[in-house]
Amino acid sequence: MSILDWTILCATLLFIVGYGVWKTKGSKNVDDYVRGGRQAKWWTIGFSVMATQASAITFLSTPGQAFHDGMGFVQFYFGLPIAMIIICMVFVPLYHKLKVYTAYEFLETRFDLKTRSLAAILFLIQRGLAAGITIFAPSIILSAVLGWDLFTLNIIIGILVIIYTVSGGTNAVNVTQKQQMFIIMLGMFMTFFFILGSLPADINLTKALKIAGASDKLNILDFSLNTKSRYTFWSGITGGLFLALAYFGTDQSQVQRYLSGKSIRESQLGLVFNGIFKIPMQFFILLVGVMVFVFYQYNPSPLNFNPAATQAVMNSEVAPQYLQLDERHKELQIDKKMAQDKFSAALSRKEYDAIMQAKHEIVTINTKDSTNREAAKALISKANNATETNDKDYVFIHFILNNLPKGLIGLLLAVILSAAMSSTASELNALGTITALDLYKRNTKKIQTDEHYVRASKGFTLLWGIVAIAIACVANLFDNLIQLVNIIGSIFYGNVLGIFLLAFFFKFIKGNAVFFSAIVTQIIVIVLYYNLIHIYPSGQEKLGYLWLNFIGAALVIVLAFLFESFDRLLKNPPIKV
Repeated sequence: MSILDWTILCATLLFIVGYGVWKTKGSKNVDDYVRGGRQAKWWTIGFSVMATQASAITFLSTPGQAFHDGMGFVQFYFGLPIAMIIICMVFVPLYHKLKVYTAYEFLETRFDLKTRSLAAILFLIQRGLAAGITIFAPSIILSAVLGWDLFTLNIIIGILVIIYTVSGGTNAVNVTQKQQMFIIMLGMFMTFFFILGSLPADINLTKALKIAGASDKLNILDFSLNTKSRYTFWSGITGGLFLALAYFGTDQSQVQRYLSGKSIRESQLGLVFNGIFKIPMQFFILLVGVMVFVFYQYNPSPLNFNPAATQAVMNSEVAPQYLQLDERHKELQIDKKMAQDKFSAALSRKEYDAIMQAKHEIVTINTKDSTNREAAKALISKANNATETNDKDYVFIHFILNNLPKGLIGLLLAVILSAAMSSTASELNALGTITALDLYKRNTKKIQTDEHYVRASKGFTLLWGIVAIAIACVANLFDNLIQLVNIIGSIFYGNVLGIFLLAFFFKFIKGNAVFFSAIVTQIIVIVLYYNLIHIYPSGQEKLGYLWLNFIGAALVIVLAFLFESFDRLLKNPPIKV
């Protein structure tokens, strides 16, 4: 990295931390610290909600996802706009009416303290794990850039986030996320246009998209009813809907964003803004990944994008075999470029038969390339089975470091780190709030002052920051980081969403039935995950993980019905005639 890159990177990060501390210092009461004094405008809420969801994993993993698997991942978000409408109509008015500080505070009013505590604990488990992953993701980046060990980087990134999150609470998170979103989108747009300008002179955007389409990278919609497939229209519109409902409606890291709204209308407008622009944003990020794929049709790419994997195999006894595969990879790259040139020329001449022949040749070469890459992964595993062979999370960072000009490298690294800090700050803010208000305050008999609970929230935020750093230090890549976060969420979110749906719409069901049905449901969902998803390689699962959201929500409702009916039957047995 050049001095210019270092200057841009460091200046961006220091500005975010300094601005967050300066703008929000002096929160003296719980309302200011937890809900930001309820002064946020709709655009602040909208950007904050988007930035909370768009972690570094989004900008690290999503382009790599598109590079390997195409645009189909965007279907994951198809249920989000519907979820935003439901949340605006049901969740937001109720939360504002009750003037709650946390989503789970409502559950005690509706059910009882133990149900509130259970939902809070489920949130703490899954969001605590996710916070560690959002720190770990950018550590991978800087590890590749600087050669520093991941342990040191995890600590540095975690401390940066902790400083302004502990200092200013919700308001600090909100005010910094607007700047972070601006930096993020600026960097991604500049990357997109840089790639377009780096392609051969005769390849414009239309041709680039046709080149991607010839390799099946633009297949967006899958209407098949295959439940084993991770991303289909139906899994997105159902499982994605339930995941979005749970995430935006019951996850405190998001609820806390719109609880800070100046009014119900401001909160609703912020969520509608997110519902309208989130899918186009994710579509564009995936499109950047597709453009990276097109770029590498004309430029050299590594056999495996993970530098640690390459180093491991080159220092092993199977290095000669790997070198043979690498030579084959270079030959295929030459063939690939020639086939793309034929395809481009046929497109210019508008000769259908030539276009189809060139496309068939591209598909054949891509199949050979895929087989060659899989053989390389097998050798990497043979060299060291502890080394991660999956390289999706390294595709975009490899492109950034090896192809972008000076200055833009620093900006893109600032993009990814800004996203990491943004998402992690929201998570730590929520974790500290839930621990202080839902567990500590409600389960201690002595009533304390507002200042005490502000200090407690800051203390628990600091504690969760340390926990997140610890999780990051023991984290390992798992298929794809963005999928890992969504899998963790899917294991817990459906159950929590079901509890809230029972609270909203099924007034006759009481706390005991909900509490025990939630425990049983969580056990069943974890068993389903381990037996139908976890033990299978990516793409070979017996059940797509998004369906866990629907299953969890439906199961807790059904079990609560059964438990409540059984309880009533015991209390009021039928009269024998």
